[in-house]
Amino acid sequence: MQLSNIPTIRELLDAAPAKHNDRTFIKYIRDGAIVEKKFSEVRSDSLAFCRKIRDSLPEKTHIAIISKSCYEYIVCMTGVIISGNVAVPVPPDESVQDIAEILKDADVTAVLYEPEFADKLQALRALCPAVQYTWNLGSTEAFEELYRTYAASSPYAALSDVKMDADACSLIIYTSGTTGDRKGVMLSSNALVGNMMFKPYNDVVNRADVILSVLPLYHIFCFVTDYLGPLKNGNILCLNGNMKDLFKNLLVYKPNQMRVVPMLAQALLARIRAVQAKEPALSPKEAAVKVTGGNLDMMLSGGAYLDPDLCRAFDQMGIFLRQGYGMSESGCKITVPDEDTALDCVGRVINIVDVRIAEDGEVQVDTPCRMLGYYKRPEETAAMFTSDGWLKTGDIGYLGEGRQLFITGRLKNLIILSNGENVSPEGIENRYKANPLVSEVLVYAENGVIAAQIYPNLAYAEKADITDVKSALEALTDTLNETALPSHTVAKTVVRETPLEKTAMGKIKRNTQSESGR
Repeated sequence: MQLSNIPTIRELLDAAPAKHNDRTFIKYIRDGAIVEKKFSEVRSDSLAFCRKIRDSLPEKTHIAIISKSCYEYIVCMTGVIISGNVAVPVPPDESVQDIAEILKDADVTAVLYEPEFADKLQALRALCPAVQYTWNLGSTEAFEELYRTYAASSPYAALSDVKMDADACSLIIYTSGTTGDRKGVMLSSNALVGNMMFKPYNDVVNRADVILSVLPLYHIFCFVTDYLGPLKNGNILCLNGNMKDLFKNLLVYKPNQMRVVPMLAQALLARIRAVQAKEPALSPKEAAVKVTGGNLDMMLSGGAYLDPDLCRAFDQMGIFLRQGYGMSESGCKITVPDEDTALDCVGRVINIVDVRIAEDGEVQVDTPCRMLGYYKRPEETAAMFTSDGWLKTGDIGYLGEGRQLFITGRLKNLIILSNGENVSPEGIENRYKANPLVSEVLVYAENGVIAAQIYPNLAYAEKADITDVKSALEALTDTLNETALPSHTVAKTVVRETPLEKTAMGKIKRNTQSESGR
């Protein structure tokens, strides 16, 4: 499958001011005040940073950006990409050792970092002697000076006259590391923008709304859907900043849309229910208005399993919550939800993507937005594709009516029993998650039997007057076993005292925890 006439990120940036009547594009809070940036200002700031990069660094430099989401992050990412260099987004909360491994693997020689990372910079440079250039992103005054120095009227103006190679690597984004082996996914401008060129089944996804961006921009899901999507579609993008400010910012920005992970949706539901508990006369929808500002009617979830009961709870509040599906290797989206998709599916396959199911149940994808490969890993790149060029997702699933996709597990997580039978742990985990006493669960094989680690919902236990949580969870296991297939019987229950370790997007790191948390 091929796409034609895909604009580059530079072309999206150049077209946006006229296309969207130069409305406000990005809002964020700084020093207690809301700052607004028009499409033309985002363009001019990004072009100035592009000129700065081209004036300071050699061509094709690999430039790491170590920062939480902020306006300068967007300017830097955009400026690096349109300058013809390669952006390498890095989660700022990783250990110095883990960040160093990414930088060395990606051949990074320049680092842009947030102020909070400054005290770790010396240690990082000691581990990464190839890094020659560093710049602290924290000074607003420094950025304002940069915008003036490298403005379109400056002697440096011609430095932004660079034609993007739409097929070249623009971004190396590292997989989340749920297996402990992170790989750099190389993506072109064509892959990133092409992923936004699908024709929606209805207007539920591509409405020109106010979007509150709460997920980290260093993740492909957020960068494509929260930034490139609004740049193309004309949304107002509000940056949340610190997660602790979410509930305050919901009332400030009063957004229509948010992209979330299930853990975030659960936290929002808990907040709404707490309001309702204090004011029992409020309907679920009225309580939601008090928490969300009154306009929120759509949340799109990704990154992890979304419980259908969570969707139903938000339906009662007039908020559409459904999950989509994708992966970095596919440029981001494979499916999007709409108002007619089943609650337990992961959305409908978008029109620029084809999906087939292999003999072993694996979901395989044909997409024009596929990655260029894993950086410096040709063998592992080749292993991700079939002989006829389809991308292997590693997920097990099936296609339903109207191209609805259902995911039932991960190939790599399959438990192989001694009789040769394959068991998907995700199916067992989902049965546990239906019980409110279970906050988190991990199912795995141990000494030839199936075990489950459970982190309990202690707040619910207190509310329900459950004093012996361990016994209650063991009784839950017994109850689930009564209706389970013999191969799906859980023989051991471990009650954790601490939450399971997760990636930045809320995915449980399976391989690090099967023996922990006792």
